[in-house]
Amino acid sequence: MNYEVALLNDCLIVGALLFGVGLIGFVCRRNMIVMFLAAEMMLQGISISLAAWSRFHNNFGGQMLIVFIIAVAACEAAIALALITVLFRRSGKLDVVDWQMLREANQAIYIEMPLSPDPADRPRPWPHLPLAGVQPEVPREETDCRPKV
Repeated sequence: MNYEVALLNDCLIVGALLFGVGLIGFVCRRNMIVMFLAAEMMLQGISISLAAWSRFHNNFGGQMLIVFIIAVAACEAAIALALITVLFRRSGKLDVVDWQMLREANQAIYIEMPLSPDPADRPRPWPHLPLAGVQPEVPREETDCRPKV
């Protein structure tokens, strides 16, 4: 495999990883600032892929698209900052679910389901290490009668 193909492969892998991490961050998080940062990360992953393809084909088309992506990202960041500031002043929260005032009139209100209570048979907590030089207290049942050998 020659140098150009190896470089293209490496850059495409990095771009795909950035896009994937950004996509997971956008879908899984509910904080507006983190969602916009994840969207920026997706745009940067696309930019790296475009730069790699532009270098591989020896033209500047991909790099010109990157300039437009950077301009769009700057506009998006300015609008997002203004939107987040206004909505935070209104509601005092950055959680997306709490901003239901932005929904359309014919849309139903989103009701978040409560989490299920903790199960009764919770796993035992992890043991804690004692302070240095202090023998840990072990119940006598554990040392005299072991369930497994």
